[in-house]
Amino acid sequence: MITFTVPKELRSVLRADQRAGYEALMNASAAAIEDVASATRALKGCQLGFFGCLHTWGRDPMVYHPHVHYLVPGGGVLRNAKGKATAWKQTPTNFFVHHGTLIRVYKAKLADELRARGLYDKVPATAWHKKFVVDLVPVDNGHSVVKYLAPYVHRVAISDHRIKAIDDDGVTYQYQPSKSKTIKTRRVTGQQFAAGFAQHILPTQFRKVRYHGWMNNNTRSGIEEIRMLVWFALGWVYWLASGMARREPQAKVPTLRCRRCGGSMQVAIVYNHELPVPLLALNCGLVYFDSS
Repeated sequence: MITFTVPKELRSVLRADQRAGYEALMNASAAAIEDVASATRALKGCQLGFFGCLHTWGRDPMVYHPHVHYLVPGGGVLRNAKGKATAWKQTPTNFFVHHGTLIRVYKAKLADELRARGLYDKVPATAWHKKFVVDLVPVDNGHSVVKYLAPYVHRVAISDHRIKAIDDDGVTYQYQPSKSKTIKTRRVTGQQFAAGFAQHILPTQFRKVRYHGWMNNNTRSGIEEIRMLVWFALGWVYWLASGMARREPQAKVPTLRCRRCGGSMQVAIVYNHELPVPLLALNCGLVYFDSS
């Protein structure tokens, strides 16, 4: 899983123009993954497939924290000259791309995206000297990450059970800071609470979940085709009829012999006494009935 964040100095710029700012953030982060991966030896010439989800809040809903989570499989698809997927190329264990290179490319692409949307001049010059945090973490087979991200797709910044009290003076709610097991209580005025909640409302029809590469609906290869290529690469598929797989020797079936003359016999018809017609007839025009 790869998570892209922005420094505090950039957050106010994104919040002031959310549609353009979020587009810049998601486009720059996705392009950084694709460009750095294409230059990595393990993924050279491969097409990646990944999806990302935009979040604007953390544990405390009053804090504005725009970031994008990406779930990226550890490998890519090789294609032939006609664009057909031919093989899956796996990355080494616990390595995807160089972390420092990914941060530098992401920072440069974010600056370009903000320039294209007229937001670059609104960013304080000191922001580009700040540390851009990009978390790059291997996460088993991805099931745990999907389980973590799925509730956030349609979840709001704060759920009802975390709101402990509402009165004329304000709102009291609970939150658990990141990397902490301590639950804290915070009280804000009604106006502060409404403003804090409203800052997480996305622009109308904005797509917060986006698919790239072979995960995109417009790709020429379906997900089932990619899954089969992965199975081949990982050795999860065996060609039982190819002669490559080990097969147990089969016992020789004795030839049926006639009791009277001793000649060889063959099955001509299979009959079930409970049915008015034969189940299977060989070398004749009778209809086959499936007994199952």
